[in-house]
Amino acid sequence: MTTETTDAQTKQPNPRAAGVLLHPTSLPSPYGIGDLGAAAYAWVDALARAHQKRWQILPLGPTGYADSPYQCFSAFAGNPYLVSPDALVRDGLLKASDLAGAAFPREKVDFGPVIEFKLTLLARVWENFQAGAAPILKADLESFCAAQAAWLDDFALFMALKDTHDRASWLTWESELVLRKKNALAKARKELGDGVAQHKFRQFLFFRQWYALKAYANSKGIQLIGDVPIFVSSDSSDVWAHPENFLLDKKRRPTTVAGVPPDYFSKTGQLWGNPLYDWPALKRSDYHWWIERMRAALTQVDLIRLDHFRGFEAYWEIPAGEPTAEVGEWVKGPGADFLETLRAGLGRLPIIAEDLGVITPAVEALRDDFNLPGMRILQFAFAGATEDRFLPHNFKTHNTVVYTGTHDNDTTRGWYVTASEKERDFCRRYLGRDGRDISWDLIRLALSSVADLAVIPLQDILDLGGEARMNLPGTTGGNWLWRFVERQLTERILDRLGELTKLYGR
Repeated sequence: MTTETTDAQTKQPNPRAAGVLLHPTSLPSPYGIGDLGAAAYAWVDALARAHQKRWQILPLGPTGYADSPYQCFSAFAGNPYLVSPDALVRDGLLKASDLAGAAFPREKVDFGPVIEFKLTLLARVWENFQAGAAPILKADLESFCAAQAAWLDDFALFMALKDTHDRASWLTWESELVLRKKNALAKARKELGDGVAQHKFRQFLFFRQWYALKAYANSKGIQLIGDVPIFVSSDSSDVWAHPENFLLDKKRRPTTVAGVPPDYFSKTGQLWGNPLYDWPALKRSDYHWWIERMRAALTQVDLIRLDHFRGFEAYWEIPAGEPTAEVGEWVKGPGADFLETLRAGLGRLPIIAEDLGVITPAVEALRDDFNLPGMRILQFAFAGATEDRFLPHNFKTHNTVVYTGTHDNDTTRGWYVTASEKERDFCRRYLGRDGRDISWDLIRLALSSVADLAVIPLQDILDLGGEARMNLPGTTGGNWLWRFVERQLTERILDRLGELTKLYGR
């Protein structure tokens, strides 16, 4: 699974590799949330020691509703809360004394206080820069703003307007701003010039730090796997600036919204609430917005996990206002036409298809026609019969990515202790183990499988229970909080992972 694979026609077997799933917010840091500072570089070193070739992350965008990385204010922007304060001190944009007294929990993110702390720091950084600090950055800032203007200008104005509206959804703003009347936008740009410039500067800081970290990881032979959600948040600059791409009414409110019907995650389905795309309109533009979105993502990462891949074949359309996702219908997506256009625009499709949930033969055909690897989750393998598609002996192709679990699952230990005895018994018999070391039993199973790529959440490597779960789909509180602390990731654990990785030719 290398980025050098040109396109679907090659159909060459990819080299076996292993990687770890860990979002940067979960990294150690004294500032309440993981960031792109020293701990991120130490993490890359740890991956290299354990012979890992991939680092998978969640979406990097600025988080909005429920602090979810899948509900961001922009599909193009970066999350300024990940900017490293220590790096800003080294740049001369902060003083070390500015960071004194920071006291936050080490094992979870307390988003409210963390966000206020980070916003205060970023405001001080801007004041210092305006006052002449770090003048060497001015030319790079100007180049960045010019190169990213296609999305950055709208995003920065959008965020400056949110600041003046107490961070409320843009749908609650004055109608002339909601409808993007020319005179209203010109007035806002003039009156909010400093705020707009500040948000551009925050994006510059994020990408400056992120690209440096990515370059370091690549230098260690580690490729980054990013995550592109199929849908964007209703409260985003993407919908505000490009309403023509979405199914909205005259007041810019969604007429239908996204989700999935009842499945193994939720008895009432998942009501995501994202606006749905106007695919015919996107087709008329040769999917320009999507091509630019993917092109931007591929500057940030080396491979992309395309979330909810089945939505490109058919998506669950829910009438706006429904309380759950139970009422809806499947509507055909853009399918092969979209992927062919995307491949022509990008020159390649370095994509992992997230093909979980209700998967039909048509979805499988779309995935296979473009030679995209799908996903197999070992925690799903033991609830049914020996024919289950998630059991390794049923993997139909090497062109597969196997996981013990993902950010939407419980940890493997948490899953095992809450599973039925029938499921646990099947698991033990399949593994030939007694279940006492269940996390590592599934890690071994993943690494030994025929799948070209095996990705393990760090929580399973650390053998943690349900308290370390990252997300519970269908809920909006208490998610995305988990962090590890340095003492948990020992050399013994890294060497154990490295030994298994080498043993199974990864």
